[in-house]
Amino acid sequence: MKDSLRQQFERLAMRLNELDATLSDPAIAGDMKRFRALTREHAEVAGLVERFHRFEQRERDLAAARDMLADPEMAGLAQDEIDLALADTERLRFELQTALLPRDPDDERNAFVEIRAGTGGDESALFAADLARMYLRHCERRGWRTEVMSESVSDLGGYKEVVFRIEGENVYGQLKFESGGHRVQRVPTTETQGRIHTSACTVAVLPEADAADEVKLNPAELRIDTFRASGAGGQHINKTDSAIRITHLPTGIVAECQDDRSQHRNKAKAMAVLAARLREKDRSERAAKEAATRKGLIGSGDRSDRIRTYNFPQGRLTDHRINLTLYKLQNILDGDLDEVTSALQAAQSAEQLAALESGNL
Repeated sequence: MKDSLRQQFERLAMRLNELDATLSDPAIAGDMKRFRALTREHAEVAGLVERFHRFEQRERDLAAARDMLADPEMAGLAQDEIDLALADTERLRFELQTALLPRDPDDERNAFVEIRAGTGGDESALFAADLARMYLRHCERRGWRTEVMSESVSDLGGYKEVVFRIEGENVYGQLKFESGGHRVQRVPTTETQGRIHTSACTVAVLPEADAADEVKLNPAELRIDTFRASGAGGQHINKTDSAIRITHLPTGIVAECQDDRSQHRNKAKAMAVLAARLREKDRSERAAKEAATRKGLIGSGDRSDRIRTYNFPQGRLTDHRINLTLYKLQNILDGDLDEVTSALQAAQSAEQLAALESGNL
C-alpha cells in the first residue's frame, strides 16, 4: 500500500479517537440530529479502521513468515503462511482502497426518469415507449415503486415524452448511468419495404430533491397553469382542469403533472419534478465550473449523440462508453438490466481506483 493511502487510514484512526471522545459527552445527546450523524460516521470510520488494523496484522504475519523461510524445518509451513498472508493483504488492500473512493451523496435518493423522443418521428416515439417499458419492468424486478408524473402520447401509441418517479433503495445510484442518447436500429412497423431505420431517444435520470432543504422556490418566480388532462380516452380523461403546468420564470424550466384527478396532488408532484430539474441544473453548472468531464444528461437527441445502441436484427445491445456488447436484447428490454448497470458501475470504480493510486483523486 502506498504511503499516501496509509496516511489516510492513520488519519481515520485519529478521527475515530475524536469521535469516541465526542460521543462520550452527555451534552451531545441533546442534539439528536448531530448525534445521529456522528453515530453514523463513527460506525463507518470504525469499520474502516478495524479493517486497516487487520491489514497491518497480516503484513506483520507475512514478514514473520518470510523470516521463517531460513529455517529448513519450518520452510514448508512458512511458505503456506506466506501464500495465505499475500492473498489476505491483497484482498484487504483492494477493499480498503475501494472504501476510500468518493461516494455520490445522491446515490441513495429516489429518482425521476425522463424519456423523450428524438430523431426518427413516430418510430422514435415507439422506441421511447419500449424504453419506458424496459425501465418499469426493471423496477418491478428490483421491487421499486413507480409513478407516472406526466406523459405525451404519440399518434401510434408511443411517447413523445414521459416522466416517471421511482422510489426504492439506491435508485439513483443504480440508474444514473442511463442518462444520455439511446439509439435503435430496426425495421419500423410503418416500413413497407423492410428497410432498417435508425432512430434515437434521450433519457435523463434526476435525483429527487429534498423538498425542505435543497431547493427554495420563490412563488413570485413561478407561473402555474391549469389545463384539462389528455389521455387515451375513457376514464383517464379528466372532465375538470386538474392538470398542472408550472414554469420557473428565471430559467424557463417547465414541469407538469396530469396523472392524478386531484389538482392539489398534481401540483405537489409537478413541484417535485421542477425541484429535481432545478437541482440538476445547479449541479451541472457547478460541474462545468469545476471542469468536470461528464457530459450533460440530455444530449441533442440526434442519431450520432448516443451512449447505447439497440440493434434488433442482431439482437444486440452495445454500450459505447465501456465497449460492452451483449447479445440478449429481448431479455434486456424485458427489464433484465442488472448486467448492464453492474458493468457501468464497475467501470467507474476502476477509473476511480486508478486515479486514487496515481494520487489524482
